[in-house]
Amino acid sequence: MSIIDLDNLPKDFLDSRMVLNIGPSHPATHGTLRFTVELDGETIVECATEIGYLHRAFEKMSEKGTYTQVIPYTDRLNYCSAMINNVGFALAVEKLLDIDVTPRCKAIRIIVNEFSRVMDHLVCIGASAVDVGALTNFWYFFRPREEIYDLLEALCGSRLTTTYTRIGGLSGDMPDGFIGRSKAVLERIDDSLAIVDKLLTNNRIWIDRTSGVGSISRDDAISHSFTGPCLRACGVPYDLRRAKPYLGYENLEFDIPTRAEGDCYARYLVRMEEMRQSRRILAQILDRVPEGPINVDRPDVVLPEKHRTYGEMEALIRQFKLITEGIKPPPGEVYHATEGGNGELGFYIVSDGTGKPYRVRVRPPCFPILSAFDRMMEGQMIADLVATLGSINIIVGELDR
Repeated sequence: MSIIDLDNLPKDFLDSRMVLNIGPSHPATHGTLRFTVELDGETIVECATEIGYLHRAFEKMSEKGTYTQVIPYTDRLNYCSAMINNVGFALAVEKLLDIDVTPRCKAIRIIVNEFSRVMDHLVCIGASAVDVGALTNFWYFFRPREEIYDLLEALCGSRLTTTYTRIGGLSGDMPDGFIGRSKAVLERIDDSLAIVDKLLTNNRIWIDRTSGVGSISRDDAISHSFTGPCLRACGVPYDLRRAKPYLGYENLEFDIPTRAEGDCYARYLVRMEEMRQSRRILAQILDRVPEGPINVDRPDVVLPEKHRTYGEMEALIRQFKLITEGIKPPPGEVYHATEGGNGELGFYIVSDGTGKPYRVRVRPPCFPILSAFDRMMEGQMIADLVATLGSINIIVGELDR
């Protein structure tokens, strides 16, 4: 016998709604996010998102150091693909300085960019699959991710937060055997992609959990300034490597994957194909890395070589002034954007002619995408919030700056 008297329930009992708090400390939020949802049963009637729990203060900290000292801060934006942040900031400052880096530097920057993009997508798909109960895929993607970290460590001595790029070049050249190791890693990436493709792409449970979930239309995505895989999953073939090429991407052959559905499943398919296209780019560039210097010949920008610093007074003075006073771009302002793992990553910099930026503003891909999240969640199930959040790949380090 039921302990609830169904005949004498309050009049509005069955029509009542529940408010549920998710985060800011919760595994499914992938960081310090908070969602307040109003539920009708398990259906989300309204969702309110709060992002302000991390307070990394990237932009204000960037105004307190030299241009070179900002580079480690960029690592901490999207830390799943830190190299892309490094390159993006360096390109913005180089545009301010009217510097064109060397061909070898451009090739190496493309290599680290595309390995970082693959790594970013591996984490996104692997973690979002775990969120909906599919753990095995994460382990198949974990191995190639760690092998890419090994390559980055060989380049700069660090794995997650790299600080590899320098204004006008790089902190160091590729070590011996790096190209051969990179090609071997590409083969293992192919193997992992093939396995996960078999596990997920035609899996009925995965399709049911992602198809039609977290959908957004092409027009709404454009209205909310979507970029990257989330925009391309809505059918818009916009990629800065094609639309506004940099570093020589215009000389490489690759396709821009798109889907029309704009849901979690479409975002998964786009990212899977983007990894294959990044592998295609890497296969081309690894066979055509030119010889030559990695840094531009600009004494006012690039530190002198160590042996010169220890043996020449002029080189010692130059090093001392660059370290203490910093690079001094001419007064002006600049905006430069690159194609990050999640979309358009742009840096707006104002120079007053001193060694420190007067203003720095970052345009992170995550912020506009999350701005549409409340709308995407209306009418979805509570479990769909977790699946959708994983599919848009929010990185809180760049979201709350």
